[in-house]
Amino acid sequence: MENKKQDTASALKDIISHAKEYGFVFPSSEIYDGLQAVYDYGQNGVELKNNLKMVWWKAMTMLNDNVVGIDASIFMHPLTWKASGHIDSFNDPMIDNKDSKKRYRADTLLEDRAAQYEADGQADVGKALLQKMAKTLDAGDLEAVRQIIIDENITCPVSNTANWTEVRQFNLMFSTQVGAVSEDASLIYLRPETAQGIFVNFLNVQKTGRMKVPFGIAQIGKAFRNEIVARNFIFRMREFEQMEMQFFVRPGTEMEWYAAWKEVRMKFHQAIGLPASKLKFHDHEKLAHYANAAVDIEYEFPFGFKEMEGIHSRTDFDLKAHQDLSRKKQQYFDPEINENYIPYVIETSVGADRLFLAILCNAYKEEIVGEGDQQKQRIYLNLHPAIAPIKVAVLPLVKKDGLAEKAQEINRSLKFAFNTTYDEGGAIGKRYTRQDLIGTPYCVVIDYQTMEDDTVTVRDRNTMSQERISIADLKEKLGYAVSMERIFEKLLV
Repeated sequence: MENKKQDTASALKDIISHAKEYGFVFPSSEIYDGLQAVYDYGQNGVELKNNLKMVWWKAMTMLNDNVVGIDASIFMHPLTWKASGHIDSFNDPMIDNKDSKKRYRADTLLEDRAAQYEADGQADVGKALLQKMAKTLDAGDLEAVRQIIIDENITCPVSNTANWTEVRQFNLMFSTQVGAVSEDASLIYLRPETAQGIFVNFLNVQKTGRMKVPFGIAQIGKAFRNEIVARNFIFRMREFEQMEMQFFVRPGTEMEWYAAWKEVRMKFHQAIGLPASKLKFHDHEKLAHYANAAVDIEYEFPFGFKEMEGIHSRTDFDLKAHQDLSRKKQQYFDPEINENYIPYVIETSVGADRLFLAILCNAYKEEIVGEGDQQKQRIYLNLHPAIAPIKVAVLPLVKKDGLAEKAQEINRSLKFAFNTTYDEGGAIGKRYTRQDLIGTPYCVVIDYQTMEDDTVTVRDRNTMSQERISIADLKEKLGYAVSMERIFEKLLV
């Protein structure tokens, strides 16, 4: 077990190092020694993340006639968070180790122990532990949670001791003030989730869009949580991005839609390149106060299976709470049954940063190529062509004899169709390697034969195979291969 932990830690370390070295993710404010649990996306990272957001957005709003999008403000009236329950109950149970002075989420310690039981072939023991934890947390019995940690002999990984403090609840919302003068300023919050911006706009969208239940509202946006324990690179951050869709349904049909969206969302992750063997559903043992059913789609990160997306049946909790507090009706008139009601909601919520990390972990490949004395290690990113930061690299074999000018002409002809890069520096093999390391699926090489017959060599990133293609056919053939349509086709099967 110790060797396995070392292997997974090493794997994550390699990915973090690669992400920084090749322009994917940088520590924020690094010249000032950084800020814990805050990261910046570099030139390749922002392209990859934007592609993931775009494919999610189109899969939601373009492929579904009854789903539309909005972009709500980060700042909202503070009563929003009173109605949603965040002010009163948006807490995490925290526990400190007295020897190391390190702080941990108590539920995370127990979830990790349950995962260890499952990895050791004792899934029933792990499930029983999670059920016991859920029961004590539901009852608000924090002393019982501490006792479970002690009974399980869970120790701090830094001090290796079980010298724990009591368990305490910490509210995770960031607060700030709005107003020109501090004495007159009002207390407001940075939103801890994007869902409430959808709920308060439910009737605005329904009426202006003449939407009929069932219908959905999608949104991509930043959220903020004062995570006391932030770890595992960009998996858990204080500033993060969510991609959420709230699907409004007739009461009594919610479980049918819940099951349907579970399958749709699992299919999405496989379509963008995550293997089925590294994905699984994990039903919640402890339900949130607004839910009557909840499941996570988990991906097997180097640090184990962890939540990447949540699908929740939120009942009518949110709309009803906003109706009660605002005293403005949040009802829909259903002409099919001639009845007014508050719709129930099915939520799909995926973390853009967690999806980014899953894609990056899955794409990172190390392999040995060549034979005998010619063997060497090769590292590349096996990204789906549709989400790769750069789709095509245009490379002249040499810079002289008009090859560079011809390559620049080809690059100009392709760059308006998809993201390309031009590189003429260094040996062609080193330029291939540079593109492999950032996941570019295709390299187009302009050589002396190009000057004779207007053909180029197209190199495939994964197989390293090469094919001769006419310049006239490049845009169509490469455009087809890197189009998001290749993903959407899999979703519509």
